[in-house]
Amino acid sequence: MSGLAAVLAGRHAPGVHRWESALDVGEVRHAVERAGWAFGYVDGAALERREEVLRALGGALGFPDHYGANLDALNDCLRDLPGRTVLLWDAWAGVARAEPRWFAVVVEVLGERSAADPPLEVLLRGPGPADVVPVLA
Repeated sequence: MSGLAAVLAGRHAPGVHRWESALDVGEVRHAVERAGWAFGYVDGAALERREEVLRALGGALGFPDHYGANLDALNDCLRDLPGRTVLLWDAWAGVARAEPRWFAVVVEVLGERSAADPPLEVLLRGPGPADVVPVLA
């Protein structure tokens, strides 16, 4: 968990990273929340369509009911997160392989943070395309 621990402690800039860890979701949640960060989780195993992915992201991050499940709404709601947040996304590779250009845009939206935006660390866990994002080591 050293890479994640560095993000939580402020020694590594948050962003979107591939993450190799066998920790249980509950253990990750506990470590994240203990460090004072909010936690969201997406199990992407059954997600096949764009709208399903966007709805799952919105649900995991606690977006409001009026969230429109599109890229513009995702961008807007990310800016309204209440504070520092870690999103653990398991089984992300299916959609990344099925729709690589669209997935790249999602990664870009998740990773774009201004100084005024709350920090967001997105952990893409599990095997997948190696060239999508860097590994959090």
